[in-house]
Amino acid sequence: MSWKLKAAKVQLAPALAANSIALGFIKNPDLTFSFVGPTQLIAEIQNHFEVELVDELTFFNPTGKAGELFEIPVSAVDSKTDRIFLVGLGDSLTPAMRIAATSIARKVKGKNTTVYSACAITDRDVKAHAIALTLGAYLWNLKTGDPAGVPTFLVATNNKENINVAISTAKAITRARDLVHTPSNIKTPAWMATKAQEFAQGTGLKVKVLAGKDLVEFGGLCAVGNSSPKPGPRFIQISYAPAKEKKVNNALPHVVLVGKGITFDTGGINLKRPYDLMIPMKSDMSGAAAILATLTALEELQPNVRVTALMMCAENAISGTAQRPSDVIKHYGGTTVEVADTDAEGRLVLADGLAYADKNLDPDYLVDIATLTGAATVGLGKQYAAMYTRDEKLAREFESAGITSGDRVWHMPLVDDYKDGLVSEVADFNHISRKIKYSAGSVMAALFLEHFAGNRRWVHLDIAGPARSETDSGENPKGGTGFGVRLLTEWITNL
Repeated sequence: MSWKLKAAKVQLAPALAANSIALGFIKNPDLTFSFVGPTQLIAEIQNHFEVELVDELTFFNPTGKAGELFEIPVSAVDSKTDRIFLVGLGDSLTPAMRIAATSIARKVKGKNTTVYSACAITDRDVKAHAIALTLGAYLWNLKTGDPAGVPTFLVATNNKENINVAISTAKAITRARDLVHTPSNIKTPAWMATKAQEFAQGTGLKVKVLAGKDLVEFGGLCAVGNSSPKPGPRFIQISYAPAKEKKVNNALPHVVLVGKGITFDTGGINLKRPYDLMIPMKSDMSGAAAILATLTALEELQPNVRVTALMMCAENAISGTAQRPSDVIKHYGGTTVEVADTDAEGRLVLADGLAYADKNLDPDYLVDIATLTGAATVGLGKQYAAMYTRDEKLAREFESAGITSGDRVWHMPLVDDYKDGLVSEVADFNHISRKIKYSAGSVMAALFLEHFAGNRRWVHLDIAGPARSETDSGENPKGGTGFGVRLLTEWITNL
């Protein structure tokens, strides 16, 4: 990993053992400044380094906005510390704590250095701040030569368990990002299966992989994936159950997660144009990466719930065996679908996964997550995922988990008036609206998938916007963000 994260006591000694100390400040209504961290610790730091922090800060004429950072040199005979970072906390709410953390992380990204951060006080803010430190410091590449340095973040808190939760979550997000960033000449569906087995090794996670003739009932997965070179598509099932079940009289709730795992998407016969739209398509398996990574976090956190992840992995390539517009395929469970556009392949593989879960796994909750439609990005941009469900209580739970975790979602409507757009003359459904144009691509995809979820408590997450960042800024690197790991982990651990 490109970071290290540890808990550190709210005391002067661990602060003086770090190369840098980060302290958060706010601008008061009377235009004065004050520091937000532990009052006694800040006083001890000022006394030890013989520095008046408010005076030093005022010299820079700060605005107080979240993430604003100023650096002052310090020295003391009995301390490794040679600088203090003064970091703006804006309104000092949890989102501002994340922004401040990323400013600190980017200051030391790729360096072998230690930072002691005392910006947050409450457990919720400390956890959010700690995770954001790791996200801002994330690095991934395949360069040869000297590796980049790894910063170590010491987060000031007396609640070590809270930081352990942050570490598990941050490791999972890093795994998801690593999977997404891996180029598709390496990242085949078979490689994804190997990574799932690797992550599960030595843990309680159980992995089952289907390939070849075992996929004959998965019409969508085969239609999309059989155009790629060998070894072809994979159905990857990962199962989590707590090591010690705490409920005696009642069965544990069962959550099934279904993730889109298109390891590269050319668009198929309906080739993506212009061609530069294809360049980021190694990230089209972000949904599958998110659910696999989430299970690795759950295995460490041990919530009292059963979770099964279904990774629907295929490459949407072009060859003599590629599916064609007007083909009719039979999905798992028997539903027939007319293919209108081979570049709308994600819903075809998800449909098989949802139908399999509904028929075989008896989920109490059924959640699918996918980089599915450009329409979701047009509507919501890069900051929110589109969420579809008819279960209002479940929607509120996900909205709350999104606000708490930082992976935010927006509840979108399932418009029944649009269903006639999915009517086919030759099959049970069209998989996109072809004859009737409603200009609601994300809604149409959700309506299509809803059929395969049966009568389950179902949520569809279209993460096409927040799953990939076009710039290296804030919490996110350019490329895969690992969106969904924090959201799902937060929601599941609070069931």
